[in-house]
Amino acid sequence: MALKYAILGLLSWRPFSGYEMKKLFSESTALYWSGNSNQVYPALVGLRKDGLVVSEVRQQGNYPPGKVYSLTDAGREELREWTASDPTVPQIRSPFLTQLAWADQLDDETLRSLLDRYEHELRMRMLIQRELVRREPEGPARSPRETALWALITEHDAEILECELRWLGKVREATGMGVAS
Repeated sequence: MALKYAILGLLSWRPFSGYEMKKLFSESTALYWSGNSNQVYPALVGLRKDGLVVSEVRQQGNYPPGKVYSLTDAGREELREWTASDPTVPQIRSPFLTQLAWADQLDDETLRSLLDRYEHELRMRMLIQRELVRREPEGPARSPRETALWALITEHDAEILECELRWLGKVREATGMGVAS
């Protein structure tokens, strides 16, 4: 997903500084994009140049004044058009699957260790995601439907991790590697 639309979506909620946006991107599952947070500022410059956002300098508490960005009517329309466009099915590519494709060359102990480490990582990520679900996601909450959508987006990642753990159980069974040690 283009960073442009994630930013426009945030600004449809309320005005944000670039710093606040970077923080939300790093913490939110609903606002995923594959770039790095240093791309936020150049994207904001481009959106401003295109007339999709405006900025103003505001005092921010005890911090030095900073730019705060807001959505323009053109930005709101651009976001609406993109939101209504055809959805993109996620690409399911995993470096672990490539490792697993060649794992027959490993001895049992090494394969079991690989599976154990992957399972441990999945379980840790699932715990983190379940904690995010428990805390209820921060989101605009402008309507009950929007609140439900943000909650379900947060739950989505936990469900994917649970599915991956079930699949890993099948891998263990098929390879005779049993449960994690």
